[in-house]
Amino acid sequence: MRVCVVGSGGREHALAHALGRTAEVVATPGNPGIAPGEHGLALSSTSAPPEEVDADLYVIGPEGPLVDGLADRLRALGRRVFGPGADGAHLEGSKAWMKHVLDEVGVPTARHGVFTEVEAAVHFLRTLPGPYVVKTDGLAAGKGVLVAQELEEAVDDVRAKLSGTSFGEAGRRVVIEEGLSGPELSVLAVCDGRRAVALAPAQDFKRAGDGDQGPNTGGVGAYSPVPAAPPEVVEQVMDRAVEPTLAALAGRGIDYRGVLYAGLMLTAEGPKVLEFNVRFGDPETQVVLPRTVGDLAGLLAEAADGRLRSEPAFCSDAAATVVCCARNYPIAPYGTGEPISGLDEAASVPGVVVFHAGTAVDGHGRLVTAGGRVLDVTALAPSLGEARARAYDAVGRLRWPGIQYRKDIAEAASAREVA
Repeated sequence: MRVCVVGSGGREHALAHALGRTAEVVATPGNPGIAPGEHGLALSSTSAPPEEVDADLYVIGPEGPLVDGLADRLRALGRRVFGPGADGAHLEGSKAWMKHVLDEVGVPTARHGVFTEVEAAVHFLRTLPGPYVVKTDGLAAGKGVLVAQELEEAVDDVRAKLSGTSFGEAGRRVVIEEGLSGPELSVLAVCDGRRAVALAPAQDFKRAGDGDQGPNTGGVGAYSPVPAAPPEVVEQVMDRAVEPTLAALAGRGIDYRGVLYAGLMLTAEGPKVLEFNVRFGDPETQVVLPRTVGDLAGLLAEAADGRLRSEPAFCSDAAATVVCCARNYPIAPYGTGEPISGLDEAASVPGVVVFHAGTAVDGHGRLVTAGGRVLDVTALAPSLGEARARAYDAVGRLRWPGIQYRKDIAEAASAREVA
């Protein structure tokens, strides 16, 4: 089978790596890490648009092309596509519409309201106990969420978003939620329009700084499995959140074939949905797929055909990913064009794979930083503590001016593992 992976980040590199175990993979536009001979896999990148790539299966990575209808255009050409059409992708394209769907079918979620006017939004904020969560309605590359402890900070953020100052049109409507407490959880489900199967659960880290301090990011680390999410919790998420949502979409005539990614909080009342995304999570994919065994390409092809028959399987090893970021991330402008060294040293650590998230090759043939999130260092090991140690060993071998990363990825979970 020949698979076309659409996208250029760490998620797409992880997809190419996992799919390449049983298939030939070409990524568009790909990145410098998705190259022939990598780990002995048949991988390559091309600048050709997806419509011009000949493949048996198309896997669309980022949310933007999905919301823009790329899956629909490819299907109109008779291609087999793993990824929802624009109608299904609206679940992520509009957080307000997503909340409407959740309310309709009774999926547990935070108390919330949708607003376009500052006065009404501030009035609702004053009814909440705090912390306060303010989200852009539209896409914001994972950076449109503010979690504020103080009411004044939330009010200022509402004003900036609704005025278009902070996120343009994506922020002119906001979703305001009560803050929930508990461990976060990510569950990625493969869907064929009617049926869904869960991949291994993961937990990601969204704040830029240690101890969950600093601004929200697109994600700076992740690990799997999650001690707080045994199989019965994942089953509960599927029963109470994923399957009702998939049924609600089908009831609207939406044939949802792709990943439905549930971001949840494990509260004292049970799992509650924070968000649904319509694509593989980033950086959750970088820890979930390395733990997946068997024919991933075949599984996704079944879903794309609307005939999901296989069940995913996972190895017993744990995985941890540390995202190495550019100077200033997530505050633009980032420190781009910095030469990267130590990549071969990092990749030589047992169990480690380094996924390229924001790299390029400059005019001198050097690998350089080309984005906020630059490299995703993923390690597999028999225990989470060992996976974490291997990942940080590899991270310590990477060098470029301004490199930054969290030092506490999976720290608490690995401590619980040995308690």
